Amino acid sequence: MVFTTKSAQIVFVYRNQLATNMPTFEEIVEKAKNFKNLPSKEEFLEFYGYYKQATVGDCNIEEPEDEEKKARYNAWKSKAGLTADDAKAYYIEVYKKYAPQYE
Repeated sequence: MVFTTKSAQIVFVYRNQLATNMPTFEEIVEKAKNFKNLPSKEEFLEFYGYYKQATVGDCNIEEPEDEEKKARYNAWKSKAGLTADDAKAYYIEVYKKYAPQYE
């Protein structure tokens, strides 16, 4: 099978996970919540943006003034336009990238 974009490759992998015994998005989220060490702020925001896009869709709140909340808002807003499946697939890829150093 030939893919033209990285996004198409990731979605294919995600859909393949659904058809096999590989962990689901929800299982991966639980594993990430239970990391032994906390990810850096930047790494957390990467997880957060994809999680919100996967579970809520495009950012639907006003930009907050608080700096910490604004960082989360920006992480989520930066994922606008991704489908839920795309966002889940990217979240799983982010998990795979960071899991070895935090599990």
